[in-house]
Amino acid sequence: MRYDIQLFKKHFELYTELRFQENRNTLILCTDGVITANNVRSESGVSARCGHKNRFGFSSSSCLDDETIKKVLQEANNNAKFLGGKSKDSDINYYESCENIERLFLTKKNRYTQTEIIDFIKTIDNYIIATYPNLKSRSIRLWSLDMEKMLLTSSGAYAHTMIPRTIMYVTLLSESENGPISNSQVFGGRGQIEDVFDDPKKLYFKIDKTYKELMDKKDAVFAKAGTCEVVMDSDLAGILAHEAIGHTTEADLVLGGSVAGDNLNKLVASNLVTLVDFANHALNQEVPIPVFIDDEGIKAKDAVIIENGILKSFMHNKESANIFKVAPTGNARAYEYFDEPLIRMRNTCIIPGKSTLSDMIASVEKGYYLVKSSNGQADSTSEFTFGVPLGYEIINGKLGRAIKETTISGVAFDVLKTVTMISDDLTWHCGGMCGKKQMIPVGMGGPAIKCHINIGGKA
Repeated sequence: MRYDIQLFKKHFELYTELRFQENRNTLILCTDGVITANNVRSESGVSARCGHKNRFGFSSSSCLDDETIKKVLQEANNNAKFLGGKSKDSDINYYESCENIERLFLTKKNRYTQTEIIDFIKTIDNYIIATYPNLKSRSIRLWSLDMEKMLLTSSGAYAHTMIPRTIMYVTLLSESENGPISNSQVFGGRGQIEDVFDDPKKLYFKIDKTYKELMDKKDAVFAKAGTCEVVMDSDLAGILAHEAIGHTTEADLVLGGSVAGDNLNKLVASNLVTLVDFANHALNQEVPIPVFIDDEGIKAKDAVIIENGILKSFMHNKESANIFKVAPTGNARAYEYFDEPLIRMRNTCIIPGKSTLSDMIASVEKGYYLVKSSNGQADSTSEFTFGVPLGYEIINGKLGRAIKETTISGVAFDVLKTVTMISDDLTWHCGGMCGKKQMIPVGMGGPAIKCHINIGGKA
């Protein structure tokens, strides 16, 4: 994007946020060696949001010529005046900021052609079919998203960012005596395709592991239904932190009645648990989706949600920060140019503890090691249900047979109170997309946790 956004500041009248944005997507799907999807698309435009007497006016357009941009600004301004004119509120604190940030995660390598990307995928597919010819089916899905934004606010905050993410899903299918079975692995993370996938051989080890897990599922047994002791690997611990805890502590959902609203400064988890929504760095490493400035022009900072078991704070945008009389945390994010920024998580996880995964498994006399998550849901009470496509028995501290695909459920704040061990490592999972009103890339993951949870199966 090469626009001089500063030229339009002279057209600002009220409090104003002007945003140019372009999302560039590449999607390729290979099923059993056949390319069934090969899509490249780009969506770009401009939006403006103006504030007046605690009301916001918004407008957007897919055209980026000067006259259209001026029109968008005028429409947003008029909308704010119309809505604010019917309000008896005084103007809110817009937390004026002069942040100036430019972070463009652009590859320094020569860009792949579409043919080279397809050849990379076909190399992976050829390895799979040559090494594991007994598979019933296989699929490889590559999705790359470059999200570029340019933001200017009336207080002088400026940002130009480009946050890319490239992920690849490999799914293997086979047959067992009881029907079809499958297992998947996600590869990739932050970066453009050339930086994330430079050598197909680097993926082979995890593909081999994915196949072994698939074969384990051939002899899978039912879990015993009921509440039991489990070790949840980082994938499941991450989705629990995001879906069942994170959403309840987004301030707009707190205002809507989430369970977190009545529990601020109260014990909601074991004192081993500290949960943070990280802005751009965690434990001295850059996170999967680094946010340096949000879409309201606020410098992003970490939001410590739970500290040593105590619910300490919520995630805020400017509007909720005024209501709670706190500073905004930089959690306002929009997915497309025509979306208004909402309070969204960025990179949410539990802080690692002091135990090793092997010690955690060894400490369980009878229970389960839950490895992967699939679809699931959670609500504002923190009650959740998640699918578990891969898990193993733990018997006398040792891993046993794989278990059939099952579900886990419970109330997240109750589950976190049963945590007795947390692993000393941090694993981010790169494929997270959050669907609160609008899609948005997020980072989730964390350490493994040992806790008690309700699992589905046979009595």
